[in-house]
Amino acid sequence: MLSFFVSSELANKEQVSNKAEIIFKRPLIPDKNPVYIDGFDDLRSNYIASGIDFIEANLDQMKVRVYKQGMLEKELTIQAKGDPQSWGGSAAGLNQSISKSKLAFSSIAGVYMPYSIKFFGKYYLHGEPFYPRGNKRITDVTGGCIQLPDQDAKSLYQSTEIGTPILVIDKERDPFVYSNKKPKDPPEILAKSYLVADLDSGFIFAEKNSKQHVPIASLAKLMTAVVVTENNDLRKSIKTTASMLDAFGETEKLVANKKFRIVELLYPLLIESSNDAAETLSRFQGKSQTIEIMNEKAQSLLMNNTVFSDPSGYDPANISTGQDLFRLARYILNNRPPLLEITKNNPVPAFGEVSFTDLKNKNLFSQTENFIGGKTGYIVASQYTGLFLFNIPLEGGEKRVAFILLGVEFQGSWEDTLKGEVNKLTDWLKENYSEPTKKPANPVL
Repeated sequence: MLSFFVSSELANKEQVSNKAEIIFKRPLIPDKNPVYIDGFDDLRSNYIASGIDFIEANLDQMKVRVYKQGMLEKELTIQAKGDPQSWGGSAAGLNQSISKSKLAFSSIAGVYMPYSIKFFGKYYLHGEPFYPRGNKRITDVTGGCIQLPDQDAKSLYQSTEIGTPILVIDKERDPFVYSNKKPKDPPEILAKSYLVADLDSGFIFAEKNSKQHVPIASLAKLMTAVVVTENNDLRKSIKTTASMLDAFGETEKLVANKKFRIVELLYPLLIESSNDAAETLSRFQGKSQTIEIMNEKAQSLLMNNTVFSDPSGYDPANISTGQDLFRLARYILNNRPPLLEITKNNPVPAFGEVSFTDLKNKNLFSQTENFIGGKTGYIVASQYTGLFLFNIPLEGGEKRVAFILLGVEFQGSWEDTLKGEVNKLTDWLKENYSEPTKKPANPVL
């Protein structure tokens, strides 16, 4: 666990340093209207204001910046970064330099990486990679690492200590401001907690109890998918065992003593919400280790009110908030979009045929044209939960909007209940935040 993270009030973590506590004792965003959900760029501003030594790797601006006591010491240009559309997105978030190596080897890419600084999972800051025969790998896209020119990588390597905070910013906040300052009250919603927010600006359109800690059921599988993806070669195969499949529920074709590529198992995990797939993926790298990484990743994404206790969400101790789940949704959208494509049962790079076909898709809007992706969940303790992302035409153009509903008690069928709640919020959103109707110009006499 990263020592400079603030502990969740629900997690049994040790206290962090006084310097880190100073940063987070005040909210990252002032409590005023309009209200925005904080992001990585807000944390950068707080670190600078508090005089923290840290490294910023800005993937949006293709710059690496080194700050000492809140002052910019050096700025370097990023040569190449990962491509999120092909599983290669770089791992954004607040991490730290875990280890350093003058010459690290990537078994996935088959190249040596000079002046490497590891900051999370299989991700490094490094110089220009080269093959064993010595010829350089010339590309403007990496498998997820952040590549610098050799001389800059060497300079960064020499000046970086183990444990230095590394803040990787995937995307700067969209500065667009909605003009409606007095929207109508949102409709009454069955959910105990809900949130509707702009994924690019963080602007909250509507919410109820969005900071309340609640069980999230199978929405936990989204984080399982993230950490499995970021810590493993997706081409590797897992041979299933009976103990791996000893979970609640059964998944057709997922049987013992068969081999499946890691990427294949993401399909039953995210489409059918298979607990067996969650157990199999987590036990491949060690179940306790997977859960530890899930909680570490949550802290990296500023999900400080989230605790994961198992990889499937079956345990009611998997706790989060609407705002924390928004941060997870925004991260997946910007850095792991193939996971969202899978939730719609769309093909993604899978390194061969996928064994799982004709899965029942439990993600309610998978056939809706403007659906970006999402996940549903249910256990008794949580009632129905849903995380749904849509492209919606609003003021300023098409906007990417998250709808997160937690603790929904169904009336009639659960599908109709969840869909009905989202549709009510969508209608309200369009009514209050669509492009203002222009008045006709006065006729010329």
